[in-house]
Amino acid sequence: MFEVLVYLYETYYQPDACPEPEALVKKLSAIGFEEDEITNALGWLKELLTSNHEFADRYPQQTAFSFGMRFYAPQEVDILGTAAIGFIQFLESAKLLNPIQREIVIERALVVNETPIPLDKLKIIVLMVLWSQGKEPESLMFDELFLDDDEEPVSRMLH
Repeated sequence: MFEVLVYLYETYYQPDACPEPEALVKKLSAIGFEEDEITNALGWLKELLTSNHEFADRYPQQTAFSFGMRFYAPQEVDILGTAAIGFIQFLESAKLLNPIQREIVIERALVVNETPIPLDKLKIIVLMVLWSQGKEPESLMFDELFLDDDEEPVSRMLH
């Protein structure tokens, strides 16, 4: 699923640039992605877009600038793991994610069937949340999302 999501990010500037679902499925199949990977990725992405709309409707814009602290339920800690929670807190404290985006990231991460969620997959989730909102990650965040711990920063092309 995550390989399909990364492909979509790298290929399409925004979700609106993606072809219609039927054409997209054919294209992804022709490239070599498995049917279940495609189905899972597109279902996950559809739910992400639904979450974006629900959060936008449910919460006023000023909530995006809340200074409150997020406490995690024990089930969330079990599923996310401490590395993922620490990374989310880092992004929020660096003002790279607002509280609404944080909640969408958490919601999308909780549906991934891996416990705890690996940090590399959480980074893809963060990237997809921003992508789905038409937001471009800042260069600091872009390096943080794509570099492994032992890699040096390299020049990368943003959309």
